Amino acid sequence: MHKYVPQIKMDYSHFKTDVSKRRRSAATRELTKIAYAAPHNVISLAEGMPNEETFPFVEMRVKLNDGSSFVLEGEELGAALQYIPSQGYPLLLQIAPHLVELIPVVQDDFGIDPIGLRETLRSRRYSGKKMPKIMYINATGANPTGTVLSLERRKEIYRIACEYNFLILDDDPYHFMYFTEEAPKSFLSLDTEGRVIRLDSFSKVLSSGLRLGFITAAAPLVASIELHMQSSHLHAPTLSQVIAYKLLKIWGYEKMMEHFRRIRLFYKQRRDLIAGLAKKHLHGLAEFSLPSAGFFLWIKVWGIKDTWKMVMQRGVTHGVLMAPGAAFMADPSQPCNAIRASFAKASYEEMDLALERLAILIREELVLGDSITDSEI
Repeated sequence: MHKYVPQIKMDYSHFKTDVSKRRRSAATRELTKIAYAAPHNVISLAEGMPNEETFPFVEMRVKLNDGSSFVLEGEELGAALQYIPSQGYPLLLQIAPHLVELIPVVQDDFGIDPIGLRETLRSRRYSGKKMPKIMYINATGANPTGTVLSLERRKEIYRIACEYNFLILDDDPYHFMYFTEEAPKSFLSLDTEGRVIRLDSFSKVLSSGLRLGFITAAAPLVASIELHMQSSHLHAPTLSQVIAYKLLKIWGYEKMMEHFRRIRLFYKQRRDLIAGLAKKHLHGLAEFSLPSAGFFLWIKVWGIKDTWKMVMQRGVTHGVLMAPGAAFMADPSQPCNAIRASFAKASYEEMDLALERLAILIREELVLGDSITDSEI
């Protein structure tokens, strides 16, 4: 497995809050880590683990959609039901807000605009304001717009991060659900200074109920994250990690990538379906851009200043529930004329009826007078 090693050694203390700097490793969690890494002949009386013999579970069978299955039993099941190191299930690892100021950044139909980002940073520095330490970005299948940031923009944003000395938190749960011809390049592939913290998730490709993902970053940053986990929720669910490990071990790389190709085609077809339905029902009422990745259609409603009450209060009575655009703004108290519609789960018939109901809702909203003269684009 390739180990991520930045080309430049960095001092990460600048990016940590005072609370984070004061955190120290919990001795009991370190003992768990040592116990898992120790040779089999080491006898541990250190951890406060319950005895697996007292658990009511004998075996767990997981059946896959290709007809195959695997069983967790014995020591493996015992490990799945136990405490593990905060870093995660060791075998799976081998496979691979407090006082925060949110700074909104200009976006267009292609994602974050590097020119607008640089201007925002330049203005803050000129005004003597506190400069950001980290930038959160959802570059592939941006939630909620579904945009995919171009390689040129990614390179420019990384250059800006180096110039203004901040980290990039690249949240990439839709990495394998792109609808473009080529897979987008990750920020991690551009990182030469150890500035990128990459977040991947199994929630969109295996199961959202697993509550499982993984982080790739420079070792000092991963160590800080581990300390935070020790002092909060200890570790991700063990059973979820063991199930993911067994599945990936059985699949291997090729079968895993085939699964990713299959779900990419699945969601692309659903994207095309909802786009056709939106054209059918929302003509003359709203506009949208075809998403390049992800689960969502970002709909901008014409003639309505803010969709919050329309969606959250009156939408349910009309039998349709979507997400108001303001929920995704840095300042959700500001009006937003957009709506986020998911095409991931609903059937074609359900999406058809939902958009038909949305069209009725928009027309009624315009009659109610909660509108503006010009469309809010």
